[in-house]
Amino acid sequence: MSEETKSLNFIEHIIEEDLANGLSKEQLRFRFPPEPNGYLHIGHTKAIGISFGLGETYNAPVNLRFDDTNPAKEEQEYVDAIKRDIKWLGYKWENELYSSDYFQKLYDWAVQMIKDGKAYVDSQSSEAMAKQKGTPTQVGQNSPFRNRSVKENLDLFQRMKAGEFPAGTHLLRAKIDMEDPNMLMRDPIMYRILYAHHHRTGDEWCIYPMYDWTHGESDYLEQVSHSLCSLEFKPHRKLYDWFKEHVYQYSKNKLPLSPKQREFARLNLSYTIMSKRKLLRLVEHDVVSGWDDPRMPTISGLRRRGYTPNSIRKFIDKVGVAKRENVIDVSLLEFCIREDLNKIANRVMAVLDPIKIVITNYPEDKEEWLEAENNQEDETAGYRKVPFSKEIYIEKEDFKEEADNKFFRLKLGGEVRLKNAYIIKANNVVKDGKGEVIEIQCTYVEDTSKKVKGTLHWVSIKHALTAEVREYDRLFIHQSPDGNKDKDFMEFVNPNSLKVKTGYLEPSLAKAKIGEQFQFQRLGYFNVDDDSKQGALVFNKTVGLRDSWAKQKPKPQNTNQNQPKPEQQKRSAISVIQQLGKKYTNLPEEKRLKVKAEIKELANIVSYDELEPLFGTAVKKAGTRIATMIALKVLLENGLERNDAIDDFVAKAKEDKNELLVSEASTI
Repeated sequence: MSEETKSLNFIEHIIEEDLANGLSKEQLRFRFPPEPNGYLHIGHTKAIGISFGLGETYNAPVNLRFDDTNPAKEEQEYVDAIKRDIKWLGYKWENELYSSDYFQKLYDWAVQMIKDGKAYVDSQSSEAMAKQKGTPTQVGQNSPFRNRSVKENLDLFQRMKAGEFPAGTHLLRAKIDMEDPNMLMRDPIMYRILYAHHHRTGDEWCIYPMYDWTHGESDYLEQVSHSLCSLEFKPHRKLYDWFKEHVYQYSKNKLPLSPKQREFARLNLSYTIMSKRKLLRLVEHDVVSGWDDPRMPTISGLRRRGYTPNSIRKFIDKVGVAKRENVIDVSLLEFCIREDLNKIANRVMAVLDPIKIVITNYPEDKEEWLEAENNQEDETAGYRKVPFSKEIYIEKEDFKEEADNKFFRLKLGGEVRLKNAYIIKANNVVKDGKGEVIEIQCTYVEDTSKKVKGTLHWVSIKHALTAEVREYDRLFIHQSPDGNKDKDFMEFVNPNSLKVKTGYLEPSLAKAKIGEQFQFQRLGYFNVDDDSKQGALVFNKTVGLRDSWAKQKPKPQNTNQNQPKPEQQKRSAISVIQQLGKKYTNLPEEKRLKVKAEIKELANIVSYDELEPLFGTAVKKAGTRIATMIALKVLLENGLERNDAIDDFVAKAKEDKNELLVSEASTI
């Protein structure tokens, strides 16, 4: 088997087999068929990526078809949002179509099925029908109206269409088999009476086709070659084929291609709800501000939060196409946006929890505009000027009066480098009546060649812009918020999913535009929110520089007090990092991400003196060098000052043959 064949997913194998068996490439046609009853969410991106991706692979048309058969829940707003989201993701559809385009044809086919004795009008209540349906282990019972004459069925169905009956009095059902093991085959409903205004057909119809009847026949009318859907529709395939076989006999001369339904595992994401109905509840109960709230897993929400089309498409590629259901850790999605923004987002300085520094030996009326690099990952990004003055803000957590030698930031008597500026030394503090430090008095030196371990970001107080900064956490505190049968998913809503702060930003951001993305150095990635106005900027936190959620996960309780601790916990953090690195390159991607998160956590309690000896690890031990690089990045983010040894280690890694090592080194 060739490498090319091995790389195909199971859907591509099916298509290749069909082509080998006589299907021409010109007959390939795909579709993405959303119901316009809500906004698209991250789960839909997999179906979008598969259908449109196949269109790109085979240079085949992909239709965007709205399965709009339930006017009670569908709105033009949702149609517009769906189109906007697919365009934003970078996909193009061949035709914009609607199942409502086919209402008359579906009705005509239903009439023909009545004439063929394959459909009948049932006049029972829904409760009576439910009792007769049976169970998976008990066969159903025939409706007392199942043997109505063709003439009576035609008369009733035509009068249903004419609006002569109240809703709920009659239904059109397919006549299949009430004893079929597949309960969907037990005389499914084809039409119901529904007096509701349709967003496209208005009040032209008062009977509406059911999804199972409409969906497959719409595929057939459009001559879709491969009808791809998620695994939940696998039991529907038998009914899909039953309906298809009957209408094929009515139109095979004009419509020769019979669609093939195939199913793939849908995308399930941890800490996330994947139900439009449940997402609507969040909107209606004002848990979120709307479908595009940046905490929502909708494509609109992700876009507003600062996610990029490229990051989402990369995520879908990494998830792949599978036949079995599984849950993808949301950290993989966050990894993809970090990776993308690291390459494209300009670096700026912002302080979100400020403490004041006064540089006592800096002239009172002096100010300087210092040069700062915009993005070291992008050679074309250039430089900008940032102002420096006597009084600046730094982050409150970047100062301690007393700290050990693993604290690389500012402490009394200690020195740090200010990013793009000078080295300062903390000499005194000023406290308020509660004993809280409100001001740090420092001195600076203009000679910046001195080696110090820590580097801090800062902003000049007199030049700082103020902005509203919205920091988001995951919307749910439970890994599977809708997976508990005894609790409603709303009970797992995170009460701290949004924190609003006042940020102090360097003045270069004064002209930032809505949607523009930045890295606030040492804090994370942020973008300008839609609520921003001139002179009143609002920023959303897209994602942190590293996964901080692992720290918040509750640790499993050890119920056996006498049980010895795992061996790994007895070893030092640096030796555990080494051990984790040994098998790193052989791990599958999802496992690798979890190990990477573990290395990052351990790196917070490792000193530079412990880590530096690993810089000399042998070339063939790529995994250990990767683990070292991951840990080094954490130390640098925590304020470690770069030196010649670090620069040499990173430079050699960038020239290595191992792509994983090169990738990690490129982020430093």
